[in-house]
Amino acid sequence: MRAVAALASKYRDMSDKELKSQTELFREQLAAGKSLDSLKIQAFAVAREADRRVLGMFPFDVQVLGALVMQDGNVAEMQTGEGKTLTATLPMYLNGLTGSGNFLVTANEYLAYRDAQEMGKVYRWLGLTAVAGVPATGEDPHDRNLHKIYQADIVYTTNSTLGFDYLMDNLSGSADERFLQGFHFALLDEIDAVLLDSAQMPLVISGAPRVRSNLFEIADQVICLLREDIDFERSNDHKKVWFTPRGIDHMEEYLGLENLLGEHHRTLYRHLVLALKAHQTLTRDRDYVVDEDGVSLLDLSNGRKLAGMKLEAGLHQALEAKEAVPVSNQTRTMASITFQNLFRMFSHLSGMTGTAMTDAAELQETYRLSVISIPTNKPSQRIDLPDRLYNSTSEKLEHAVDLVKQAYHQGRPVLIETGSVSLSNLFSRILLREEIPHNLLNARSAAKEALIVKEAGQLGAVTVATSMAGRGTDIKLGKGVKELGGLLVIGTERMNSARVDNQLRGRSGRQGAPGEAVFLVSIEDSILLEHGPNWLRRYRRRAAAYKRDHPGAGNPRIRMPFWGKHRFHHLITQAQHNAEKSDRQSRTQTLQYAEIMRVQRDTIYATRQQIMTVPTLDDQLASIFKMAARSFMQQHPQPTRSDMADYVLNTIDNHLVVANVIDHDWQPDRPKQTVPFLQKLMVDQLQKKFENINQDQQVYFERMCLLKSLDNAWIDQVDMLQQLRQIATSRSTAQHDPLLEYLKDGRKAFAEMKQSFAHQAVKNLLLSEFQFKADGSIDVTYP
Repeated sequence: MRAVAALASKYRDMSDKELKSQTELFREQLAAGKSLDSLKIQAFAVAREADRRVLGMFPFDVQVLGALVMQDGNVAEMQTGEGKTLTATLPMYLNGLTGSGNFLVTANEYLAYRDAQEMGKVYRWLGLTAVAGVPATGEDPHDRNLHKIYQADIVYTTNSTLGFDYLMDNLSGSADERFLQGFHFALLDEIDAVLLDSAQMPLVISGAPRVRSNLFEIADQVICLLREDIDFERSNDHKKVWFTPRGIDHMEEYLGLENLLGEHHRTLYRHLVLALKAHQTLTRDRDYVVDEDGVSLLDLSNGRKLAGMKLEAGLHQALEAKEAVPVSNQTRTMASITFQNLFRMFSHLSGMTGTAMTDAAELQETYRLSVISIPTNKPSQRIDLPDRLYNSTSEKLEHAVDLVKQAYHQGRPVLIETGSVSLSNLFSRILLREEIPHNLLNARSAAKEALIVKEAGQLGAVTVATSMAGRGTDIKLGKGVKELGGLLVIGTERMNSARVDNQLRGRSGRQGAPGEAVFLVSIEDSILLEHGPNWLRRYRRRAAAYKRDHPGAGNPRIRMPFWGKHRFHHLITQAQHNAEKSDRQSRTQTLQYAEIMRVQRDTIYATRQQIMTVPTLDDQLASIFKMAARSFMQQHPQPTRSDMADYVLNTIDNHLVVANVIDHDWQPDRPKQTVPFLQKLMVDQLQKKFENINQDQQVYFERMCLLKSLDNAWIDQVDMLQQLRQIATSRSTAQHDPLLEYLKDGRKAFAEMKQSFAHQAVKNLLLSEFQFKADGSIDVTYP
């Protein structure tokens, strides 16, 4: 940090032309063999001076420290308002010197596009290319010039955009169609939200729809008749649900059938399980919203709608049936990847966030990223008040409204965070009843969220939000607000992670400004309902009885002789620890399952790349012919003449005169010679097809046949793995290790997929029909 500061005067004395020329000088040094690390100090000093000249902002020393931390492959924990966006320009410029493959990944498309335009001025001024990887507002995403975008030195994008582009790049039909230039450096803004909060939702590219099932509505009707603790039970955290034996009996009675768990009713039972999960583990306006777009999932870390995202394996359709909206077609999964595996492909990964120390151990264990806390530029003056405790949600909300009214009449700005969209709407209605004007920031107002957040610190402003993670816009205090004590932040419940609570607190007290933060907590909050001890239910009954017997108790906060506040605080902390532990275990499990798919995906994508780039495919074809022939022998260890004739006519040559070849050249009493015999037939048939086409056309045809066969086989495999995971997870109730079951079944399916690929490739190569056109081109009809 001091070394960078020492160079400030040197570069400040340079002319614009001299400062810009440093980029070319650095690139020459890199080409001569120097490392990025050796240029770090000078490059940071150059970017810092460029920030001052282009943006009018000169990074503070603590921002330089944050940049150094990130460049060294760590996570910089910088408090909200400390200027992470500006800090990122230093490591992004340094890594941009290497050429393409460098990404700054932001929380949403608005921020990615905004920062690419604003911060991009610095890079472009210094001679680098910097672009937005996301479309501008109102622009069709399909209109993006992907080759131009990914050739840029620096790309500002989002995690989902990069993930989907990676999957699409690996579905390209030829090497010329590929656009990604490799994964060198990724700097993740709000890295904890990306790698932790979003870790369990894989990116999925869907293909052709499945046959429409009419069982979703039927299953939903049945589930609505069932009763908790009689027909089904739920885990304490409400994330798992299962039928009881009595529930199975009741469903058999309702449906008028026997042996619901038998093979014959497997499909129906799967739909019933999905319907039960939709009703009992997913909550409207917390996990999803229903609007004109149907059922839209919500990002739990920031309350935004996840555009285009759907739950997999039929669960989304079950959710649509629950909400009585048109049930969408279930589609086959063509490609899938988790954010965990996507960003582990980068050779250099780092990040920044306002809150990460609470999950430092998981980031270190999973991604080998150390979290380093960066001191604030000015000492924090925010006052974090102790939690205020209540016996019911209604009492808590009443007191929250009193706090808002008191601050509003003083002119002090207030930010209220709720745990769900439904609660934010309820709180909004209460404020309207009290004639308090306010802004509502939730999943339905994402388009104008930056403006809402920007105004949240003005005199008299009242803002109700679902979550404040990853908003990307600082709350700046209006004139006279500091004298009133700064921004008052009110959390209406404690979240599942202390990290999310700290994100909310961090919205107040920016850059040394005054502020206060307080959480209001009741024993009816979801975190205590889902992760509290069993005896808490008994206490709720006792608390209700106490209130009934003492109607004039007054202050709604907990003041009971048999209940201590310290014990209550400990209870909340323990519930939060339980929630964090459960979430951490779920993320670990997701990573373990995804790792099995990653190994297979990497193998397939490497094979695709080889098929698209090698000059000749002779070796690949020989291997495929051998695999296909061996597969036939596995299925027919002692093949008959009928078996051979059927295979040859339907796989190799449908115009062959069987008697002239099989009866003459094949010896059924020598089965070991069958594989070489079939291989020779395949080679001869391919040579016959190529008699009238040139070498380039031959290679192109071979590539298309192999890619088509490989992609179809991989699509079936990905879809199979999605189904296998659902099945394997359910086996845990039968004392089986679901991960081990998934691994064994996945390996078996992959071996079968390779055989299917070889068989289909042989058919595409040998049974395709050519139609020669006058212009020299050839139309191909695949079998």
